[in-house]
Formats: sequence, structure tokens, C-alpha cells
Amino acid sequence: MNKARAFAVAGLLLASALGTSAAKADDMLGSYVARISERDHQASDGFPLDSAAQMVRQDRANWHKFHRRDSDDEGDDWFRSNDDRADLQRMLERGGAMSSSTRRAIVNGEPLIQVDVYARSVRVSILED
Repeated sequence: MNKARAFAVAGLLLASALGTSAAKADDMLGSYVARISERDHQASDGFPLDSAAQMVRQDRANWHKFHRRDSDDEGDDWFRSNDDRADLQRMLERGGAMSSSTRRAIVNGEPLIQVDVYARSVRVSILED
């Protein structure tokens, strides 16, 4: 095998190994469904929230801390503590976690959402508007 071909094969093997590691780093942990209702549009002190990320975080605070649950809400194993919910909000504020139409639906309505939880990220989608 000549040098150029050996380098190409080594490069492909390295890229494959890195791709596998990256995929494993963000394995799906699970998902939950929640209704983002009017009560999720307000902070615990009654202050109106203005972003979809804040509202999804408040939904989890309402579920875990305040036990104010909507009939469509499901539990989760990832956002029990305030620190975990702060991480959730940060992940939601990053690009790619929600589409602009999903953000608008959450801020302007009471959609049923699905939150897919990965090791390093989350993804939110609308199940019912």
C-alpha cells in the first residue's frame, strides 16, 4: 500500500472512531411529554415569563417542586433539582433545541410538547398545538 493510500485509510478510521465517540457522547436518555399551560407562563412568584426556554423550565419546576401538574404532563428523571432545571433552560437557549415555530407555539399558546433528553442536549417538538 502506498503512503497516500495508507494516510487516507488511517484518516477514515480516525474519522469513524471520532464520529462514534461523538454519537455516544449525546446518546438519547429518554423523553417526556408535557402540556405548557398558562401556569407555566408565569414564574413561581407570578412574574410573567417571556421565553419558551423559561416556560419549559417552569413546567418542570411545577411538576417536581410545586406539584402543579397538568393532566397531560409526564414525569422525568432528569430535571428534579433547581440546578438541573437551570441546565435545561441553558440547553433550550442554545440553537437547535427548538425551532422558531416551536418557540412561538409555546410562548403564544398551550401546546403539548415532547422533550427528548440526550446526554448533552435536549430537543423540543410540538405534538399538539
